[in-house]
Amino acid sequence: MGKKVNVNRGIRAEKVRLIDQDSQQAGIMETSQALAAAEEVGLDLVEVAPNSDPPVCRIMDYGKYKYQQSKKLQESKKKATIILVKEVKIRPKTEEHDYQFKLRNIRKFLEQKNKTKISLMFRGREIAHANLARGLLERIAGDVADIGVVEQMPKLEGRNMTMMLAPK
Repeated sequence: MGKKVNVNRGIRAEKVRLIDQDSQQAGIMETSQALAAAEEVGLDLVEVAPNSDPPVCRIMDYGKYKYQQSKKLQESKKKATIILVKEVKIRPKTEEHDYQFKLRNIRKFLEQKNKTKISLMFRGREIAHANLARGLLERIAGDVADIGVVEQMPKLEGRNMTMMLAPK
């Protein structure tokens, strides 16, 4: 026998359209008759479409229904791919070894299917040479062209220039 779910407080209408446990239309009937029909088969009366006229109620095992819904939600979460945005910070005067180190990290992030944001930070009068910094970002884009694409071209925002890369 299914547990008794008091769905009557949610059902405000006097008459409801009833769908039985075999998904067959039982017709329009009084709410009390629908509750009695649900008790007769040992299941719960659940309102599935409250906005229709008259509201639609279904005879089902409510606990089993909630369990199946939670399992569907878990399955959809498993299949969903989470894309993170990783950030790499560089400077216009970055030396070659440091550049190669940062490039290796960018490649690793793109191989892991994460978007990568490259932030180039200016200090003092370095901002006067923004064209050199843009060239550095374009060099990075060229070096990772085999595994990534430029999603957002280099853009100057205050004292920072940013560029977004996405995996191919």
